[in-house]
Amino acid sequence: MIVVSAGVIRRGGKFLLCQRNEGAHQELLWEFPGGKLEEGESPESALERELREELNIETRAGRVLDAVFHRYPGRDVLVVFLESELASGEPQPVDCRALQWVSPEALFAKPLAPADAVFANRFFKSDS
Repeated sequence: MIVVSAGVIRRGGKFLLCQRNEGAHQELLWEFPGGKLEEGESPESALERELREELNIETRAGRVLDAVFHRYPGRDVLVVFLESELASGEPQPVDCRALQWVSPEALFAKPLAPADAVFANRFFKSDS
C-alpha cells in the first residue's frame, strides 16, 4: 500500500489545490498538495518535504484531519490529510501543472482526485 500525506493549507478562507501534470496518474485532476511517504518517514515530515520540493514553500504540518483509503487499478493508496500552515514562500507549481486558491464552494466545481473528493465531502460539507 502507498501512503501519501496531503496538506490542507488555508489562506483567507481559501484552500490551496494543485492540478496534476499531463501524463501523470490521475492526470489533470485537482488535489490537495502532498506526496508519498519515504521509508521511515512520518506523515508530517513527508508533507513538509514534499511541499518544499514540489511547491517551493516551507510549511508546518499540524493535526491529522482525516485519512482516506482508495483502491485504484493496480494500487491501494491511503491518503492522510493534515492541517498545514504556510510558514514562508509563495507556492509555485514546481512539480504540478497549476495551483489555485479556492473557496470551499469552488472546490466542488473542480474535477478532484477520488480520495480528495471523499475528503472534501467529509470535511467541507460537515464544516458548514
